[in-house]
Amino acid sequence: MTQHLSGPSTLEGQVAFITGGAGDIGRAIANTFSQAGAKVIVTDMAEQADVGPNIQYKQYDVTSRDQTDAVIDSVLEEHGAIDILVLCAGNIARTPLADSTDEEWDSIMAVNVRGVVNPTRKLFPLMCDRNFGKILAFGSIAAKNGGVASGPAYVAAKSAVHGMMRWMAKAGAPHGVYANTLAPGPVETAMWASVTQGKPPAANNSVPLGRYGNPDDMAQAALFLCSPASNWMTGTSLDVSGGMWMD
Repeated sequence: MTQHLSGPSTLEGQVAFITGGAGDIGRAIANTFSQAGAKVIVTDMAEQADVGPNIQYKQYDVTSRDQTDAVIDSVLEEHGAIDILVLCAGNIARTPLADSTDEEWDSIMAVNVRGVVNPTRKLFPLMCDRNFGKILAFGSIAAKNGGVASGPAYVAAKSAVHGMMRWMAKAGAPHGVYANTLAPGPVETAMWASVTQGKPPAANNSVPLGRYGNPDDMAQAALFLCSPASNWMTGTSLDVSGGMWMD
């Protein structure tokens, strides 16, 4: 069994691959990882994106297995390995169950679930072969409390993500491969603004710490879970929700 001892929160010499990296949270993570010493490759759907200095950007669709394999192969050819995989790609829907459509369910499941399956299906065995890897997926508080402002499709998709990461944590542990999940509460992003139609409820009525999260809150938590500082943690769902969910 491969074992790695805990150490400082540095990513010096590591290669990080981030999906959904052009969004507010993904961009914050990319820049935080770059500042921590990682070589960062960000991916998203847009043809071009301003993701920050010294960060490589690649366009592709996470719901496509062929595109996923191709873009990862190109990164492996250029950098030799991928040490860290952060899965940020996601979409959301609020539609109640009775009004939801097959198309909506397909879209939510494709991005949130297959967008985790495709990159991990490619990279997880390679990380196991190298006896090291850090995989971090974005789940949600919705998988634990049934949703804050989301519908059943999103809750179901994020619940699947939490379960998948626990499976990978057990399967990867003997090989030095870590798999963890972040479970954010509401974060002030473009997605949150769209869900609340620009009129979110007052945070001091629902968040014990009195404010909604911001992308940097997520980035610092991601850095912890992807750095040697968390080398005795796997299969964890880390709640970053201002106290909205307490285990």
